[in-house]
Amino acid sequence: MTEFSLLIDLHRHQQRQGPGSLEETRKAIGLTGLNQRKALNIVDIGCGTGGQTLTLAQSLDGHITAVDLFPEFLEELDARAGKAGLTNRISSLQASMEKLPFKKEAFDLIWSEGAIYLMGFEEGLKDWSRFLKPGGILAVSDSAWLTEKRPAELEEYWSKECPGIDTLDAKKRVLIQQGFAPLGHFILSEASWIDHYYKPLQENYNAFLDRQGHNQAVRELVELDKQEYEMFLKYKKYYSYGFFVSKKL
Repeated sequence: MTEFSLLIDLHRHQQRQGPGSLEETRKAIGLTGLNQRKALNIVDIGCGTGGQTLTLAQSLDGHITAVDLFPEFLEELDARAGKAGLTNRISSLQASMEKLPFKKEAFDLIWSEGAIYLMGFEEGLKDWSRFLKPGGILAVSDSAWLTEKRPAELEEYWSKECPGIDTLDAKKRVLIQQGFAPLGHFILSEASWIDHYYKPLQENYNAFLDRQGHNQAVRELVELDKQEYEMFLKYKKYYSYGFFVSKKL
């Protein structure tokens, strides 16, 4: 199997493919000010298996287009939406976030948790903004430094893993430069990393290794995940994800 195939198999059984939680998705929804609006048109870009997608469908009145590149994730999302009785509120779409097939100003709300880094924060804002109605809301979470200075080991690690990481203030400046008015932001909790992402992933290691025959590539992938977790435990005071909610001017 390819590296991508292994990553998909490791993550497809998880509620989330990155840090986040039900509570923090709801907190960000509260910042949008859309709770009382009706018939919203919403897109969730990089939805994964849809942990946050289901919460959006349960919390807001409207229809959600859930976009991901990997059909395996969308199959999981569709199954979960069916079990939750939400198939009439969610439509899954396999597409690249860099080539979205939407009309200009189609959406009231663009949502993306932990996925915009794949394009780059500024590049994603520039591209996705055209799909948002004037006065529409953008809600994204992305990696961010919590301090101005960091240990060299951490800087070296994240320069490879996520070159676009920057401070919270720097990301807010980018939002303003791209024509957005910040409505609020917050830092994801430690629990969103450990209890809702890393621990569920670790509980899946043995089943993943068994499915893939414990070969070297599989063992190396698990080891890389373990190293990422250890890095977070060691340096969690220096970085997290920021959740940014803004209005298009």
